[in-house]
Amino acid sequence: MPPKKSRPYGSWRSPISARMVAEGGRGSSALPREIQIDGRTVYWIEAQPQEAGRSVIMRRHPDGRVERVTPDGYSVRSRVHEYGGGSYCLHGSTIIFSNDEDQRLYRQEASRPPVAITPMPSTPRSLRYADGRVSPDGRWILTVRESHTSEGVINELVLVPLAGDGPPRVVHGGHDFYSNPRFSPSGRRVCWLAWDHPRMPWDGTELYHARFEGSDLLDVQRIAGGPNESIFQPEWSPQGVLHFVSDRTGWWNLYAAYERGTQPLAPSQAEFGVAQWVFGLSTYAFLPDGSLGCILREQGQWQLAQVWPETGKVRVRGLPFTSYEIPSIQSDADGNVWVFAGSFSEPPGLVRIHFERGEVERCAPAPRDFDPEWISPAETMAFRNQDGDEVFALYYAPTNPEIAPPEDAHPPLLVLGHGGPTSSAPHYLQPEIQYWTSRGIAVVDVDYGGSTGYGRPYRERLKGRWGLLDVADCVEASRALVREGRAAAEARLIRGSSAGGFLALCVLAFYNEFAGGASYYGVADLEALARETHKFEARYLDQIVAPYPQEVQVYRARSPIHHAGQISCPLILFQGLEDRVVPPAQAEALVRALQAKGVPYAYLAFPGEGHGFRRAETIERCLQAELAFYGHILGFEPADDLPPVPIQNL
Repeated sequence: MPPKKSRPYGSWRSPISARMVAEGGRGSSALPREIQIDGRTVYWIEAQPQEAGRSVIMRRHPDGRVERVTPDGYSVRSRVHEYGGGSYCLHGSTIIFSNDEDQRLYRQEASRPPVAITPMPSTPRSLRYADGRVSPDGRWILTVRESHTSEGVINELVLVPLAGDGPPRVVHGGHDFYSNPRFSPSGRRVCWLAWDHPRMPWDGTELYHARFEGSDLLDVQRIAGGPNESIFQPEWSPQGVLHFVSDRTGWWNLYAAYERGTQPLAPSQAEFGVAQWVFGLSTYAFLPDGSLGCILREQGQWQLAQVWPETGKVRVRGLPFTSYEIPSIQSDADGNVWVFAGSFSEPPGLVRIHFERGEVERCAPAPRDFDPEWISPAETMAFRNQDGDEVFALYYAPTNPEIAPPEDAHPPLLVLGHGGPTSSAPHYLQPEIQYWTSRGIAVVDVDYGGSTGYGRPYRERLKGRWGLLDVADCVEASRALVREGRAAAEARLIRGSSAGGFLALCVLAFYNEFAGGASYYGVADLEALARETHKFEARYLDQIVAPYPQEVQVYRARSPIHHAGQISCPLILFQGLEDRVVPPAQAEALVRALQAKGVPYAYLAFPGEGHGFRRAETIERCLQAELAFYGHILGFEPADDLPPVPIQNL
């Protein structure tokens, strides 16, 4: 082999192009999701970044054939809560799905064209459906409906005739939010979750069940949950026993509701649930031998386990995977469990696992278009924050088989603040991270206080402290790496999207330590967010900032827009012009403030994009612009042929 050449950090040539990253999608919205099974036939949803970001249903036949079943002109996506999920369900081989363009429910049978079974709303997307299930007799779909009216947004449980021969019928209302409506195997009982403002579903939800007779819910009873107990994934076993996940002990654990009372199944300091940002999540499935296949997290690490309810025995299966994101698990008629599994060397793909036979088959692996020698392996790190609490992160060192790092120099560091903020650092191969590390830029992905996967107390560290604790944790992670000689103090960068974008803006406004940063549709004005955001998050800030408007001064004190004058380093902003979660007005107000102060900045806005970019051309343009921007502010010349980025106030 020829000797490696020494090149400045950031200027390394890499085969991991922005186009490659873009065509694989970016972020959680691009991951495969929502497994459903009909006998031995497996269905799931995949994003298509090259097709304007539409989502389609894929089907794997028992003989291994994989095909796309969603015809051209349709995109399977619900917009309930804006974030969606729970976009389709099955009745045998019949598919019922929510179509993105009009948000109506459609029935798709065999090779026939889809047929709309809900009415056309008076205004576009004003009636939305999610998380439905078909009754065992095939007559009804019980689903969440979100109605956008002139008087506000109303969420209810409705029955929709599967035949499409009648209007939806409201069967339960009065709560701000609903999810997980599920029929028992006999069809005679129904369960669901509900919660009300100001709670989010990971704060407190209530589990209800009722008798189902004709088309009515009778004898409605609350059987678990409350303001300080989060219930996740209620599900009926094949024997008709209601199971659910609760964090009443501080950890999301499994429970069953028997006639004699509620019983914990496998008490442990592990998380069998996740933050319910979207519908359609599942972390356990029933197996023919009476056990459960479960996805769980212990100290932030993903595991696949088998749980025996009668004994409480938990057996963690040693598998070559480190991630089961976005959690979705189902079982088939042969006792296999189906999950989306990935690792730090491969993105999530569809995997079939048979516990007893020890079989593991990658059935629809995600593509990886570069050699493993280009991969920077994730290194788990832990450090103490300013409160003395332990915080976790993933560190990725610069890695390039063709380049020798320059002597006596430390690499630039890109600090990632994940979204949510109730989310966590992904534990699978992310081409986007390798895009940076293969060019000579180190990356640290921080699970700051408030992240999930570490129990309720860790999650609740952020209560009342959003914009303070998360920001300080990310800054401290960068300082720890500087102290260890794994990052250059003068070349630290910060980036994030949504809540992570807010974090990035706060770091730049309140800490004078970073060389620059990037915000993807980040929150700049907390007060504007409290006034203007969508219903699902309309009171979220009451929990993690302070009650609004009673404590408006807290909102102003933490909002980067009111402290833009303290930002002294270059900043690049990316914004979708159809964003309903963080409207473009926030980015535009920040741009005006940066322009007035004379801070170097770039602003790229994209028509047709919302909260979370889906189009390949958008993702590619953003990565190229971000690399060019960093090269300019840190003084390195990227090896890529990049389109120019208009930087103001140079």
